[in-house]
Amino acid sequence: MTKLETKWQLGDMPDFDPIEMKRKIQAEIQAETEGMTGAEIIEFFRLASERAALRRKALARRQATESQL
Repeated sequence: MTKLETKWQLGDMPDFDPIEMKRKIQAEIQAETEGMTGAEIIEFFRLASERAALRRKALARRQATESQL
């Protein structure tokens, strides 16, 4: 399986609405950043980016370990 291939397709999840999910996430971010200064919002997204990078690295390590089994 290549990096572009997935084990599932969108049709496999008939109740999944990507637009609804996008709007929910945007509303959560809006609520979390409400009242923050510009610098605080930049820091908020910088930290979120770091956490995402750590999750991607952990996933890659897990996938590498599983592929060796």
